[in-house]
Amino acid sequence: MFDHYVKHSRTTILFVMMLGAFIVMSIFLPDKFLSLSNFQSIASQIPEFGFLAIAIMLAMLTGGIDLSIISTANLAGVGAALILTRQLGDYGEAYIIFLAIISAIGISLLCGFINGLLIAYIKVPAILATLGTMSIFSGIAIVITKGYGIQGFPEKFLYIGSGTLFAVPMPMVIFIVCILLMSLILNRTSFGFNLYMLGSNPTAARFSGINNRGILIRTYVLSGLCAGLASIIMISRVNSIRPGYGSAYLLQAILVCVLGGVDPSGGYGNISGLVMGIIVLQILQSGFNILSFSPFFKNVVWGLMLIIVMILNFYSSRYTQKVRSKLKVE
Repeated sequence: MFDHYVKHSRTTILFVMMLGAFIVMSIFLPDKFLSLSNFQSIASQIPEFGFLAIAIMLAMLTGGIDLSIISTANLAGVGAALILTRQLGDYGEAYIIFLAIISAIGISLLCGFINGLLIAYIKVPAILATLGTMSIFSGIAIVITKGYGIQGFPEKFLYIGSGTLFAVPMPMVIFIVCILLMSLILNRTSFGFNLYMLGSNPTAARFSGINNRGILIRTYVLSGLCAGLASIIMISRVNSIRPGYGSAYLLQAILVCVLGGVDPSGGYGNISGLVMGIIVLQILQSGFNILSFSPFFKNVVWGLMLIIVMILNFYSSRYTQKVRSKLKVE
């Protein structure tokens, strides 16, 4: 009963934060913030950032973290771009686009598998394993491109990132479908149950017959897949790829997870909280962009927010434990 109350309290707080951010921006920036073009801009930016946040969330649910998501996305994007910019020859445009998407997904799955292998079998701590692979994947992308950007993709491919379906941006349509699937996986499958068990108590999970190694590998593969989907949306939206794209997203993705109620220690977090956290951050991001704040200032704000949220979560967790102890005594 108490855990149910705590869960819904966090959701309510997130909803109030989301509503509060919207009201504040609407009051101070009514003309620009409440415009249709601004909402479409927010809707087009949420998906690529959202996929990266989901990737971080999955790793956090195990009690780990994936610092390589940006490098994975960039490497997958470079792989897709090399195919998209080749001469069509006897191949049709649709075939080239299909091959590019499969290539991006394949590269991202491989990157996730490497992370999972290092963490599950070689027992490298997640933060160190993904820090190392972050440098490796980024280095490979730079070597392949020599640090230059790749641009000029087929028009049909650009529809993925800039097209609309019933006035809704295509990236948002893809993202909505994926968060519904992810919610189903986490809440309605044995994999989701085992993932939460592993994050809550790895020892208990092992003794209950759960294959911890298998769950870890599948989780990081799924995390890599989310990074790959983010890369497809990103490069189709901006019509280019350069190693280093989206570097600011890493801090923001971690912030959104913590803001959305994901426990960095593992075992707790859900898609609905994450989505509300994403919306809160994107509303603030939109306001900062309208006010022409510098990227450096925004990084300071995100860093401060992360520390403040972590401090609040720490004291909230301590209070929750005290209340649980009192309830047990009574």
